[in-house]
Amino acid sequence: MDANYMPFHPSPRKPAYAPPPGAVDAHCHVFGPGDVFPYAPERKYTPCDAPKEKLFALRDFLGFERNVIVQATCHGKDNRALVDALKASNGLARGVASVGPSVSDAELHDMHEAGVRGVRFNFVKRLVDATPKEVYLGIADRIAPLGWHIVVYFEAPDLEGLIPFLRQLPTTIVVDHMGRPDIAKGVDHPDFQRFVDLMADNPNVWSKVSCPERLSVDGPATNYADVVPFARRLVDRFTDRVLWGTDWPHPNMTTHMPDDGALVDVIPHIATDAAKQKALLVDNPMRLYWS
Repeated sequence: MDANYMPFHPSPRKPAYAPPPGAVDAHCHVFGPGDVFPYAPERKYTPCDAPKEKLFALRDFLGFERNVIVQATCHGKDNRALVDALKASNGLARGVASVGPSVSDAELHDMHEAGVRGVRFNFVKRLVDATPKEVYLGIADRIAPLGWHIVVYFEAPDLEGLIPFLRQLPTTIVVDHMGRPDIAKGVDHPDFQRFVDLMADNPNVWSKVSCPERLSVDGPATNYADVVPFARRLVDRFTDRVLWGTDWPHPNMTTHMPDDGALVDVIPHIATDAAKQKALLVDNPMRLYWS
């Protein structure tokens, strides 16, 4: 791994919050092991190995029953580690792949059979090289007949320019990490309101209310309390279109490595009653990934 790469927490605590039966960690990754599933030559970072066995053990420890595994940029468009994990999950995991325009229909079919239910379009410039939007639109047309959705990852300053493109996509759209708002600006800032309006105007847009450890200004000392109002606003207003995930193994963290048990304990602060928690952790991910 890179010299400055921070490995995942070796011994997270047991969360005080117990997720409801059937809960899904709807955003996590598998990395390698690199000697079996090599990292992509074009990668922007080299992580520590974070294999499926570690992910499934963490799932059980935290009190979840299922995972949605998202292809990470360090593996590029080689989805073999993802597919291997899905096949080993006994039906308890679904996947989001990364594909290029040269992917064949047979490859898409094989990934679907393994449990892939979406593709990810990454617009974060420090993680990936730019891809023409026409390429993404072509991929969207290819995966729409499979019933797959599209996960989009961008940072808040880029949202305004992306809205016309997002409105062209023919599927359900899931936005990673609330569109990465600038928490220091506050929940009522026009930048975050732009994202709220996007969801309000487009019923096919969902959001993951995840990654407070990446967004928080205050950090773990307050258990990321400054992010809670952002996530709670989305959960309260769009209860049937929100997802939650750990983001394990937390690639490219630079300030600290979060304790996954502490992240789980944020959930009852953003989904404040049992009905909202069940929607966030069970009903919504099951409808999107297992129905």
